[in-house]
Amino acid sequence: MTDGATDLRDGIRAGAARLREAGVASADVDAVELAAHVLGVEAPEVRRLMVLGGGTLPSTYAALVDDRARRVPLQHLTGRAHFRRLTLSVGPGVFVPRPETEVLVDLALAEIDRVAAEHGDLTVRVVDLCSGSGAIALSVKDERPDAEVRGLELSPDAYAWAVANRDRLGLDVDLRQGDATQPCFKDWRGSVDVVTVNPPYIPVGAVPLDPEVRDHDPDIALYGGSEDGLAIPLAVVRAAAGLLRPGGLVLVEHADSQGESLPARLQRTGEWTEVADHEDLAGRPRVTAARRAG
Repeated sequence: MTDGATDLRDGIRAGAARLREAGVASADVDAVELAAHVLGVEAPEVRRLMVLGGGTLPSTYAALVDDRARRVPLQHLTGRAHFRRLTLSVGPGVFVPRPETEVLVDLALAEIDRVAAEHGDLTVRVVDLCSGSGAIALSVKDERPDAEVRGLELSPDAYAWAVANRDRLGLDVDLRQGDATQPCFKDWRGSVDVVTVNPPYIPVGAVPLDPEVRDHDPDIALYGGSEDGLAIPLAVVRAAAGLLRPGGLVLVEHADSQGESLPARLQRTGEWTEVADHEDLAGRPRVTAARRAG
């Protein structure tokens, strides 16, 4: 791509070709998203302009395409990540939320609805541990505004992103900084209905193949602290047990290779009943659900 403004349609096609050459699987989508970013519009408007013809792209577009070809995450270049109904601000220092995590939110919303229907005027309490950008906690509050939602994040950088997202979106979520493997929210102990967890779970020594993850997502959000990747998830689940009321539900995201090992480990503790695993939209094991024994 050359310096200076370029024809919009030709520029996006050239950008997509450049990204395909660099091995970016989502080349066509990313080329459009980058164009939307530099033009200050949404992707559907860019696609409309491509059909109609005409329009130009500023020279900054080529530089962004080059950065994306070097496998800088799209979300770091645009400063935003789409998750369910929300657009979240993200960047260096925070894990970029993934579409596969949306199934965890679906399960949490279903449990909130079940508890609300069973107990009438009870305010459902939800705690999100390892909150990262705030994607889960904020989505739950956005889609079930009557629920009382809290979140906890260890990383100062990620916590700052989560607070910024909460304040910009105007969602009433109590976010705090702290270690999710330790007792937390002591005033809520034994009274929480749902705990959601998207912990670091990559086995130590297993380096992610995707450069976007390996080189840009923070290690604190990736590695699970043991060879099987379950040390930190299990420690967070122990903390969740102290928060949940008897019969309360914990939902834990995991790697697709942990769809049998994590449920088995939870069953052996004796603290959980109705342990079951759930697949994501791609049909891969993704979320373990378990109820607090009482």
